Amino acid sequence: MRIRRYAPADHATVLTLHREGLAQVGLRPGDGVYYDDDLADVEGVYLRSGGEFLVGEVGGEIAAIGGLRRVSDRVAEMVRLRVRPDRQGRGYGAAVVTVLEERAVELGYHALRADTTVKQPVAMELYRSSGWRELDRRVTGPTVTVYFGKSLVR
Repeated sequence: MRIRRYAPADHATVLTLHREGLAQVGLRPGDGVYYDDDLADVEGVYLRSGGEFLVGEVGGEIAAIGGLRRVSDRVAEMVRLRVRPDRQGRGYGAAVVTVLEERAVELGYHALRADTTVKQPVAMELYRSSGWRELDRRVTGPTVTVYFGKSLVR
């Protein structure tokens, strides 16, 4: 998989992949758990605001996405980590996590945070296997949101 920075031409595919990923676990934007207003302005929310947004291509098609959103000078949030349903289980999500973690260090962040839901056990395991630790759980609408964190300071 070739991982590169998001380009405006990727927008429709990124939005579709994001929504397919949510639908796969019975969630949808605006359901009280997930919103995707940020995806209307990837450049402004991520690329020009101290963050990053990456796409992973396989055979010329986008198979995975993920972003970093600035929270503070020292903390960023890993968001929108998605892998096309027909490409899951091949390590693409882990590859995007690794590159985003490296990029967070380059951007000067000291820690990362992320959240997912109990409806997404594969995402929970991906974070755990990448050295993240669970910080909290909270009921959010019809599900439970699980919060993770990882220190980037060695």
